[in-house]
Amino acid sequence: MRLLPLLLLSSTALAQAPKPAPAPAAPAGHDCLIEPNQRIEVRSPTNALIDKVLVERGSTVRAGDVLVLLDGSVEREALAGAQQRAESEAELRVARARANYAREKFRRREDLREQNYITAQDRDEAEAELRVAEAELALAVDNRRMAGIEARRLDAVLKQRALKAPFSGVVTERLQNPGELAFTGEGSRPILKMAQTNPLRVEVVLPVGLRGQIKAGGTAEITPEQPLKGTWKAQIKVVDSVFDSASGSFGVRLELPNPTGEIPAGVRCKVRFL
Repeated sequence: MRLLPLLLLSSTALAQAPKPAPAPAAPAGHDCLIEPNQRIEVRSPTNALIDKVLVERGSTVRAGDVLVLLDGSVEREALAGAQQRAESEAELRVARARANYAREKFRRREDLREQNYITAQDRDEAEAELRVAEAELALAVDNRRMAGIEARRLDAVLKQRALKAPFSGVVTERLQNPGELAFTGEGSRPILKMAQTNPLRVEVVLPVGLRGQIKAGGTAEITPEQPLKGTWKAQIKVVDSVFDSASGSFGVRLELPNPTGEIPAGVRCKVRFL
């Protein structure tokens, strides 16, 4: 019967005893940022009038899709003329007929000269006419060939009037509209701005102490900030070999596949290297 108060006292003392501090939680990962793989400005290759803009801000495009059509009426007319000259044989037939006639004439004069029926001057004149006719034939052949070259050049110029998407991505900004004049050069205003969303680029800054543990070709898990959910695998593409002495850190770039476009760009995330 005397043991009961002692047991009660011991239980009370244990309940009031300080509990051990919980173990520190493992770090969730390193801060990172998900960005478009590249951003570009779509500009005109030449000074031209904008005919059509086929996309809007936020439009999703694939590589090779036509974004902008520039006015190419002058080039189309010039192309039609060059193609007709390249395909026409009228000038070539005339030059060939003159050369054949001059060749036959010279042959007859040569026979008559051997029989002393004409003077050497007549024979030389026939030979000169043959040389001129042959030169005109060669010129006609060259003109037709040059017309073909000009047609191919104009066709290439005309194709440049259709500005196409260099990669799959999203139109982030539309700066010009049909009817405006698009100028070439870096100082000119772009027509559109685009961002590549597949794959995405993940940038992370790490302390120098982790330099030997991170290698190109490795994998990592990317977890975006709330309210986004999910975890995605990314591959290490670039490990900087030049450190930032001021912060004692180095940069790492990862490539994050995004074929369906479900992962938005421009969000913060956590990265855990596997």
